[in-house]
Amino acid sequence: MHAGQLRQRVELVTTLKRQATKILADLHSSNEPVLITEHGQPSAYLVDVDDYEFMLQRMQVLEGVARGEQAIRNGDTFSNEDAKEKMSKWLK
Repeated sequence: MHAGQLRQRVELVTTLKRQATKILADLHSSNEPVLITEHGQPSAYLVDVDDYEFMLQRMQVLEGVARGEQAIRNGDTFSNEDAKEKMSKWLK
């Protein structure tokens, strides 16, 4: 699934209970998340393991970028020369 495209199936929790194997097979073949509803309200998403792990990795990268941007705003940075000096013991 590409960014910006959010196609999904919607299934009742009771359908999930009765047809879990089929719903999981469809999920793996289509790679579309499945929104599970209870009492007409969104309850949970079923997503493929690879898609979930990709989302986690992407969130970690974005969190790192946000921390870097915050450090720049706070002036908590090093010059290139200072950074090289601090990293020299690992760059040997």
